[in-house]
Amino acid sequence: MSKDFSGKVAFVTGGASGIGEAISLQLGARGAKVVVADLKLDAAEAVVKAIKDAGGQAAAVAVDVSKIEQVEKAVQFTVDTFGGLNVAVNNAGIGGKAAPLGDYSFEDWHKVIDVNLNSVFYSLKYEIAAMLAHGGGAIVNMASILGSVAFPNAPAYVTAKHGVVGMTKSAALDYAKQGIRVTAVGPGFIETPLLSALPEEAHDGLKSMHPIGRLGSSEEVAALTLFLLSDAASNITGSYHLVDGGYTAQ
Repeated sequence: MSKDFSGKVAFVTGGASGIGEAISLQLGARGAKVVVADLKLDAAEAVVKAIKDAGGQAAAVAVDVSKIEQVEKAVQFTVDTFGGLNVAVNNAGIGGKAAPLGDYSFEDWHKVIDVNLNSVFYSLKYEIAAMLAHGGGAIVNMASILGSVAFPNAPAYVTAKHGVVGMTKSAALDYAKQGIRVTAVGPGFIETPLLSALPEEAHDGLKSMHPIGRLGSSEEVAALTLFLLSDAASNITGSYHLVDGGYTAQ
């Protein structure tokens, strides 16, 4: 079994920063032809340049994943550019505003659900169609630790990520016999520039929530994601995999 992606075409939403960027770079380094899909085209093009500078193949496409027609065009761009679709990562997402459920605005609710949940449905529909036309494939949906536990003042985010886990299981059962595997990854709090900029006390508080004593890295999440996409995970589908430093074991 191999984690080599040579000859495979990959599509990554939210692929221009954070976890998505790490996934895009690692896929490119392992031989995949990578389409970096992101709301910010300039950032996606910067990741594409990094992949190409390292000897890989990649292309950028702008996409607002909350818009059905844009998701359809982005997947079609992938097929048109590289001749098919073999692996996909539905990673794009937002945090949303912090407020208890009773104070959460309808506008903020719909925005988080559209980007974090509905977009995964849109992406899966078009990715699955493309994969069925090319002999199958593997898909990873980026959930969160909040796909299995809750967190105060995040009702929309928690709901969306629980929904992503359920959607993953449903899609996996529907297409298991047609050669498409679908799994979900649940990162804990990940070290990002945003979290690093927090006051020291707040940053240390987040670290203390993880039994391992630190926050995770985007590269660690990417490593798990690539394993699940690879032939080495050929008997894994419909499952939800945590990379959380022990957060949800408490």
